[in-house]
Amino acid sequence: MRNSTRSDVDPFIVMDVMEAARRAEEAGRHIIHMEVGQPSTAAPSGARQALATAMEGGSLGYTVALGIPELRARIAKLYGEWYNVDLDPSRVVVTSGSSGAFLLAFTALFDAGDRVGIGAPGYPSYRQILKAMSVEPVMLQTKAENRYQPVPSDFAGMGLQGLMVASPANPSGTMLGKDALGALINTAQAEGTAFISDEIYHGIEYEAKAVTALELSDDVYVINSFSKYFSMTGWRVGWMVVPPDHVRRIERLAQNMFICAPHASQIAALGALECKEELDANLQVYTRNRQLMIEWLPKAGFDRIAPPDGAFYVYADVSHITDDSRAFCAEILEKAGVAVTPGLDFDPDRGAGTLRFSYARATADIEEGLRRLTEFMSNR
Repeated sequence: MRNSTRSDVDPFIVMDVMEAARRAEEAGRHIIHMEVGQPSTAAPSGARQALATAMEGGSLGYTVALGIPELRARIAKLYGEWYNVDLDPSRVVVTSGSSGAFLLAFTALFDAGDRVGIGAPGYPSYRQILKAMSVEPVMLQTKAENRYQPVPSDFAGMGLQGLMVASPANPSGTMLGKDALGALINTAQAEGTAFISDEIYHGIEYEAKAVTALELSDDVYVINSFSKYFSMTGWRVGWMVVPPDHVRRIERLAQNMFICAPHASQIAALGALECKEELDANLQVYTRNRQLMIEWLPKAGFDRIAPPDGAFYVYADVSHITDDSRAFCAEILEKAGVAVTPGLDFDPDRGAGTLRFSYARATADIEEGLRRLTEFMSNR
């Protein structure tokens, strides 16, 4: 059977690491998972109860393409609670995870051959989805002194059709303050560049609240998800906020591409939005884990790190230890029983000298993982 050139995308390496870890566990080994950005906690109790109640009440079928109105309204209310933004619920689109939102956004905004700027290091699926849509990802080599976030000079004058930013970012956990985010939005808009803000780690912040692009402009796309703060990765439900004149365009695309996000997941998401106390308890676990990582990774030999502002990752420069991060991760898994992610996933050009550590799991797992890493490095 013939293949399309568009389908020739790179693998998502962290998923390969997960598979290697699964095989090791199947063989009887105990693996500490620091590779995947997945909370170890279940969906909040209110989400599970809401779904159980709905299932007792009857069948769950198709919803309208933009999502059930109650959920859209409750998401809009969240923007008032978190950011003091008065958001019209009609601009909220419920999606099949943030991945579904990326597909809708990229389809609505870009034509084949368009060029979209992405900060490197950055979430790998941005560039692979763009490539699969015949849109060219342009990797912007961010600098450590800018905390691995793009600045206007990284893309000004390049004639890009789009700019994708994330705050808190994956893999670095760094955030953009209001001035820095505003400078990016203003520069993009001055050049006719569509601006997309990935905000899926909002809610997981440590010393300052993340800024949403909607505080600064209505002429942006904002993408979020119930996967991270709301601890609902496998439920595959997210949302995006689009300019008023883009709602119908997105609706037509969603009708044809997805019909709707899963009804069951939408019901659960609505329940999750009322579980602040439980979700903030999860955040306290991440806060403790973050402190352990900051204290113990340097003692283990991973001393080129910066404290993350949000999310649950530490991005480490290991170029003084290895020039093959993928092989190094395989060695760590084999000898230490700890799964971590090579930086090649996030930065094809410089990632051979970086690793990402996730601390989304239970604190006891993080403590054990750090103990194993320390022992591994001391014997290497």
